[in-house]
Amino acid sequence: MKKLILTGIFAAAGLTTTMNAQIQQGNWMVGSSLLSSKFGLNTDAGYSIALQPKGAYFIKDNLAVGGYVTLGTEKVSKDSGTRFTYAVGGLGRYYLSPGEQGVDNLLNHGRWFFEGNLGVGGQSTKGGTSTTGLDFGVGPGYSYFITPNIGLEGLVKYTGVTGFGNEGLTSNITFNVGFSIYIPTSKAKQVVNDVK
Repeated sequence: MKKLILTGIFAAAGLTTTMNAQIQQGNWMVGSSLLSSKFGLNTDAGYSIALQPKGAYFIKDNLAVGGYVTLGTEKVSKDSGTRFTYAVGGLGRYYLSPGEQGVDNLLNHGRWFFEGNLGVGGQSTKGGTSTTGLDFGVGPGYSYFITPNIGLEGLVKYTGVTGFGNEGLTSNITFNVGFSIYIPTSKAKQVVNDVK
């Protein structure tokens, strides 16, 4: 029984060390948001299917900077047409450490994070409204690691586009579901090997 308990303790410690290795300086994160639900603030609410590839480099432990591209369609109400959305820009992501500022992990296999983005984007409805200009968003998320290098993610963001067109500002609260793949450097690989 003691052997089984000790094995469990070492396995949990190894997973925690592996999770820390994923978000160390020098590593890469690539992924995408796939589905999104919108709760309109000054526009209609609805759902969208969008491909939003992201790539980021960890400039220091827990902090990654990179870029994103958005291409998608959304249906905001049954009376309106389908809206096309597009954007390109930079993003930043900060992962909270367990216990940091009183925020503990919801589960042992994941990490809370905050993400912000800023770029150029827009949206247009055929024969209807359009907006093109500054694309922005900010909000919290959670990454649940299904393997040491792959995380399923949920992200709640305040997003908006402001600029030119018949709508000056469109803003929403969105709930996004996606995934990320963490690509370790040799330093992170060494930490994983030391645990084994």
